[in-house]
Amino acid sequence: MITYRFGSDDLLRTRFAISPLLELVGAFYALRWPERSEVHRLWARNVASAVDPRELPLLDAATPRGGGYWPVFLAPPPVRPHASVEDELERVATTPSKRVRSEIVRTYPRRRPPAAEPFVSDTRAARDTLVEEMRAFWYAAIAPWWPSISALLEAEVAARARRLVAGGLATALSDLHPSVRWQESTLTVHPSGKEAADVDLAGRGLLVVPAVFCWPTVWPRTDPPWDPALVYPPAGIGNLWTTRTDDADPLDALLGHGRARLLRDLERPASTQDLAARLAASPGGVSQHLGILYRAGLVTSSREGRRVVYSRTAKGDLLCSP
Repeated sequence: MITYRFGSDDLLRTRFAISPLLELVGAFYALRWPERSEVHRLWARNVASAVDPRELPLLDAATPRGGGYWPVFLAPPPVRPHASVEDELERVATTPSKRVRSEIVRTYPRRRPPAAEPFVSDTRAARDTLVEEMRAFWYAAIAPWWPSISALLEAEVAARARRLVAGGLATALSDLHPSVRWQESTLTVHPSGKEAADVDLAGRGLLVVPAVFCWPTVWPRTDPPWDPALVYPPAGIGNLWTTRTDDADPLDALLGHGRARLLRDLERPASTQDLAARLAASPGGVSQHLGILYRAGLVTSSREGRRVVYSRTAKGDLLCSP
């Protein structure tokens, strides 16, 4: 069990961020272990023809399939709410050789696989080649889907931020994942394969990072250079890879594909702008669909500051139920 203990300063300093490189690392695991990543099965099927993990030996070596430690230099802690992948890869490229070497040695304390040896024998060259492998994997496997992934993550952060303002930290963090529990200024996490730790945040706050490819688990971060952090899978991941046609889905046939897709996506309340970004649609088109759904009693709206936020009604929930 990982325990994060909050003081009054930590409540104010908890923040949310998006990490492209955590998605990259998680996606590489999902591609190699499809049996453990069922929700990403359709994505993996599409990517398999474009990416062969065996052609990325350094990335493979730096993301071990087991053990008690995983290198953290591949995905440094976010310093901005949503950095670009190229900016983050530049941070990996400038990681000190001493740190790269020490993390690989810690990852393989007894016997290193041959693919990991360059990290020790020629660290700088291995690090540079690793960055190129990561870049190649990103543009082949993630970039085509990044607009949708990014929109989902941004909407998740916005929703959590609204809950933080409206109800405090307990409201924002209480339902991150079934293995996470908030109680009396303490957040406890029960991840698999992670050593127990009791972490006093001591005024640092908690960094909370939604990540599509960490599904189905959570990733607590307690090792430097990370400040205490928790990576969790947001809701709605399966919709990223699922395509429907009007003929194949009754709700599409009833409402039309655009309105049906919008109603499904309102599993999490959102504004017109949030929905347009999530669905890669125009705000005007989304607004028209929302007006029709509103008049049909399938969605309702409420004002949060200057934003109008939409959510499904009970009737809308019933239509979207399996």
